[in-house]
Amino acid sequence: MNKNYYAILMAGGVGSRFWPVSTTSFPKQFHDMLGTGETLIQKTFSRLAKIVPVENIYILTNELYNDLVLEQLPSVTPKQVVTEPAMRNTAPCILYAAMKIQKENPDGVMVVAPSDHWIEDEDAFIADLQQSFEACSTKEMLMTLGIHPTFPNTGYGYIKYHKEDSAIKKVEQFTEKPDYETAKTFLNEGNYLWNAGIFIWSVSSIVNAFAQFQEEMTTLFKKGEDVYNTEQEKAFIATHYALAENISIDYAILEKAKNVFVLPASFDWNDLGTWGSLYDKLDKTNEKNAVVNARVLTQDASGNMIRTTKDKIVVVDGLTDYIIVDKEEVLLIYPKKKEQHIKEVRSEVKDTFGEKYT
Repeated sequence: MNKNYYAILMAGGVGSRFWPVSTTSFPKQFHDMLGTGETLIQKTFSRLAKIVPVENIYILTNELYNDLVLEQLPSVTPKQVVTEPAMRNTAPCILYAAMKIQKENPDGVMVVAPSDHWIEDEDAFIADLQQSFEACSTKEMLMTLGIHPTFPNTGYGYIKYHKEDSAIKKVEQFTEKPDYETAKTFLNEGNYLWNAGIFIWSVSSIVNAFAQFQEEMTTLFKKGEDVYNTEQEKAFIATHYALAENISIDYAILEKAKNVFVLPASFDWNDLGTWGSLYDKLDKTNEKNAVVNARVLTQDASGNMIRTTKDKIVVVDGLTDYIIVDKEEVLLIYPKKKEQHIKEVRSEVKDTFGEKYT
């Protein structure tokens, strides 16, 4: 296994659209959302460990989740858990991690991957990642894996690439979540991919890009280059990290740089962002209900997403296309077509009943 390969698992999100299962104190990446016996972060870690040495996999998360990470990933050492003392979006944490890796191994090549995505064909994912690692090892390029769109989804960002014969294609433009008509146009044009948020680059390439496009942030984090990977690092980050701009890697670097490339992925992918997306990926009963953990009796009930604690008996009559989630002190029964409003419902519950339920 190549010792120059590194991975950064992004595991700091709250996953509020998966409320009430996903909460601030115990977010979705630490749950077995699919009922497979593995949590999402465990599944992602084991997938990456097929190509990246275990000791080179870093988990980037909020300080709140440090103990959860170590509990769920027993092969990880405490120094591999990189915690953010403040939420500052993806750019600052990626620069921080890249500088840590660069100090340890200037020849490092890293993949940045969310900890909560669903990928069925893991062999295809590893093959795509290997191809990307090899490309980034020899050229100063910033790469992403793009997903072939299957319908005009308005919930994803899109990547437009130059039509060319090579497997790895030059990125022409990033577009944030478009409206439905624009998304349909993208699909018809044929050279657009969904942005999966999976990035690959050498540590030198990404640090150089930050130096070019984010001078202030680079100066801030370079103040700590002598203490990275030492006992003094935590104190430095505690006092400096919150001073970084709150900005995504897309806005900070990728939409500005001219050396951005994309490899159209050869695997199926789902970002598991909502109960509806989870429903799409689960096996269904004859009545087209998706069930996790529960034992279900239904009558005139179809298209429902049903999740409970282990082996709980659920009887559903007369409901179609609903999300039914039972978790300890909270029961959610909510139309799937309104699932984008679950974040607001969570906020209302917090305001009405208290933070402990959210």
